[in-house]
Amino acid sequence: MENDTLKNLPACPVETTLTLISDKWMVLILRDLLPGTKRFSELKKSIGHVTQKVLTAQLREMEESGLLTRKVYAEVPPRVEYTLTELGYSLKPILDAMWKWGEEYKSKVEGSV
Repeated sequence: MENDTLKNLPACPVETTLTLISDKWMVLILRDLLPGTKRFSELKKSIGHVTQKVLTAQLREMEESGLLTRKVYAEVPPRVEYTLTELGYSLKPILDAMWKWGEEYKSKVEGSV
């Protein structure tokens, strides 16, 4: 955890959390890795409209933050797998709460139309 973001974490714990998962792609990466390890191509397919460049950058940032690990296998072509760390997995209750809130919001909005 040596990157500049972590050296200058905000005093507010909510802001700290948002700093680590501030991008929608990061939240979707977390969502997709909660069930277990995935390869880059599996993440790209499950997340959808993210570009390869953006996904790569987000994965690198999450690795630097200690949220996931990246394992490269010496094969041709190289196989790369991503797995949440214990720290990354500890965000599960937050994602569960976001899921629940989103479901409730959608049902209220759809019910009022």
